[in-house]
Amino acid sequence: MSRVYNFSAGPAVLPEEVLREAAEEMLDYRGSGMSVMEMSHRSKTYDKIIKDAEADLRELMNIPDNYKVLFLQGGASQQFAMIPMNLMKNKVADYIVTGQWAKKAYQEACLYGKANKIASSEDKTFSYIPDCSDLPISEDADYVYICENNTIYGTKYKTLPNTKGKPLVADVSSCFLSEPVDVTKYGLIYGGAQKNIGPAGVVIVIIREDLITEDVLPGTPTMLRYKIHADNESLYNTPPAYGIYICGKVFKWLKKMGGLEAMKEYNEKKAKILYDYLDESKLFRGTVRKEDRSLMNVPFVTGNEELDAKFVKEATAAGFVNLKGHRTVGGMRASIYNAMPMEGVEKLVEFMKKFEAENL
Repeated sequence: MSRVYNFSAGPAVLPEEVLREAAEEMLDYRGSGMSVMEMSHRSKTYDKIIKDAEADLRELMNIPDNYKVLFLQGGASQQFAMIPMNLMKNKVADYIVTGQWAKKAYQEACLYGKANKIASSEDKTFSYIPDCSDLPISEDADYVYICENNTIYGTKYKTLPNTKGKPLVADVSSCFLSEPVDVTKYGLIYGGAQKNIGPAGVVIVIIREDLITEDVLPGTPTMLRYKIHADNESLYNTPPAYGIYICGKVFKWLKKMGGLEAMKEYNEKKAKILYDYLDESKLFRGTVRKEDRSLMNVPFVTGNEELDAKFVKEATAAGFVNLKGHRTVGGMRASIYNAMPMEGVEKLVEFMKKFEAENL
């Protein structure tokens, strides 16, 4: 069977080259006589895998030495609690709510202290990013929190909020490694790997060293303390070893592709093909304010639920899978992460044109 074009929001498409390499090494990783899946995380062979993965990520993102890279578990959702547990020293934090995941993070933070919702785009189904140039940042806020790319709603911050000197915490799950990032603008960046980097089960946290302290909220479990993981170089307990191995392969693939500058250029070209068509189509339309459009997640609708369902069904039969939109937006959503080839987007647009001609 030939591979489909997988437009899933996550777990999502991975580079074919990486999958083939992993398949070749499945039974015998580089002469070790075993799979990485079977290997002790305390072995020299695995130690090199995780250290190389970190070194490659540092190189790709140009991560300064005063930031730690942690490979953790529990998905991005566990960070909703881990962040306030570790960072809410004054028990105050400001949240900008631009989608479902930022909203969940905000609700979780309310369990640990005073979480202030200082801006939101919920009034228009999260279809835009609010102006964050002069927000009422709380004087005693420990951090300002954003979800930088909103997977469900297809929005992306093009300008980071003015945090007025407070550390910025960002969930970058669905835009991780899609373009260059100035890590120094953040106190903490994190993301689940299953959208743009690797398989589900790994969450990567990049955190400035001064934010890693013993001083955490009372009752914070040992496993949920950044300091424990930083001191043990992500090996305090058994890590998601195979997932990290695949992430490491994706980092090498990205370096080979020319790094994040090249990725950004490629992603912009891919997204332009789809957005240009949506802007001229008589049948389909994008749901996001133009200046806030994501390069990674593209929601669109026909305006007719039956037609949307027909499109999804026919697209699936034609090999374009996982295009059904999130229930809160309806319609369709094409997630076009780094590993989605240009050809996938071109063929999807061809299919959409054909569908439009037949259904208008």
